[in-house]
Amino acid sequence: MAERQTPPTRGLSRRHLFGAGAAALGAAGLGWGAQEIVDHRTTEATAEGGLTEPFHGPHQGGIATPPQAHAQFVGVDLRENADRATVAGLLKVWTQDAARLTAGTSALADTEPELAATPARLTVTVGLGPGVFGAADVTDRQPSWLRPLPAFPIDRLNENSWGQTDLLLQVCADDPVTVAHAVRVLTKNVRSLVTVRWSQRGFRNARRSHPEGTTMRNLMGQVDGTVNPDPDTEEFDRLVWDDGSAHRWLTGGTSLVLRRIRMELDTWEEIDRPGRELTVGRTLDTGAPLTGTDEHDDPDFTATDRFGIPVIPPGSHIARAHHTHDGERFHRRAYNYDDPPQPGQVSNSGLIFASYQRDIDTQFLPVQQRLAEFDALNQWTTPIGSAVYALPPGTDPGGYLGDTLLEATA
Repeated sequence: MAERQTPPTRGLSRRHLFGAGAAALGAAGLGWGAQEIVDHRTTEATAEGGLTEPFHGPHQGGIATPPQAHAQFVGVDLRENADRATVAGLLKVWTQDAARLTAGTSALADTEPELAATPARLTVTVGLGPGVFGAADVTDRQPSWLRPLPAFPIDRLNENSWGQTDLLLQVCADDPVTVAHAVRVLTKNVRSLVTVRWSQRGFRNARRSHPEGTTMRNLMGQVDGTVNPDPDTEEFDRLVWDDGSAHRWLTGGTSLVLRRIRMELDTWEEIDRPGRELTVGRTLDTGAPLTGTDEHDDPDFTATDRFGIPVIPPGSHIARAHHTHDGERFHRRAYNYDDPPQPGQVSNSGLIFASYQRDIDTQFLPVQQRLAEFDALNQWTTPIGSAVYALPPGTDPGGYLGDTLLEATA
C-alpha cells in the first residue's frame, strides 16, 4: 500500500512577506480612505439637513426663498361659528409651532420631537382666503383681488377636491419627512378649529442634483419658470411685495394664485419633438426660445423663416404667456405632482402652479385670460383646481402672522 505523500512545506520568502505586508497596508489604507469618504458624506448630509431658513422678518418665508425640493399645500376651512378670536387663536398657534419647527426645534405638543431635528430649510407660509375676512368681521380690509378667479373655458375645476378654502398652509423643505411631520403638527394641533379640505404634495429636483439657480423642469420636460424676477432686487420688491397703499395691514405681504394643472402626458408623448417645441415656443434641451440659443435670451416674435412664417408660432405657449408690459410679470414657484393613477389611467401627473404678485387683477389675470382664449398647450393641460389667498407679511418675535390684520384699529 502506497504511503500518502505529504507535500513539502514551502518557506515564505522575504519578497512574499513584504508583498503581503504591502497588501495588508494597502487594504488598511483603502479602509481608511473609504471611511474618510463615508465620514465626509455623512457630515455633508448632516449639514444639509441642519440648514434653516429664517422665520421672523418683514416677509413670510417660502416666497423669495430658493425653492426647496418638496412641498405640501394644505387647504383648510374654519369650523362653523368661527369668529375673530378663533382666527387669531389659530394663527397664534401656527406662528408658534412654525417658528420652532423651522428652527429645528420640536413644537410644544410634538409627540415625535425627533422628526423635528432635521429642518432641511423648512418654511411655513400661511395664506388667508375670503372666508377669514368674513369670520373675523374685517371685510372692509379684504383686498379687491381676493376673490375667485373668473370662470375660464379651459377649466374643469373640482371645487371640493382642489377649490377655494378659508386658509392655506404652504410647507416646503428639502426633506419629505420634514414636510410630512410639519404638516402633521400644524394640522393636528388645531383640528378643533379647522377641517382639512385638501392636501397637495409636490416636488422638484433634489437639492444639489443641479447647479444652484437651475430652472426647474415640469413633467412634460419643459423648463418652467424662466422669466422670473430675481429675489432681493428692486424689481422683485416692486412686483411681489405689497406696499400698503390700499391696505396698510398687507405691507410686506403678497397674493398667491394656486392652480392645479393636470397634464395629458400620454397624448403629449405622441407628438414628435419638433411639434412639442413649436407648441411651447422653446427648445426642449436648453429651454431657449426658438429664435435664440440660451434659455434667458429674449424671444423675437417678429422673426420669420425663409417662407415668411413666424419662427415662434403666435399661438405657442411662450407667445401667449409673454407679458405685454412689465406690470404683467409675477413670481412663479411651481411644483410637480405625480399621484397614484385612477383605475383605467396610466398616470396622474401635473403641475401645482403657484404665482406670487402684488395684484392679481393687474398682473396675473391679463396673462391667464390670453392663455384661456388660446394657447397651443391647452390641448395637453387642464386646470382642475384653483384658489387665491392673501399672504400677510412676516412677523417679529412676540407677534403672530396676521396680527397686522386682526389687531389693527383701522
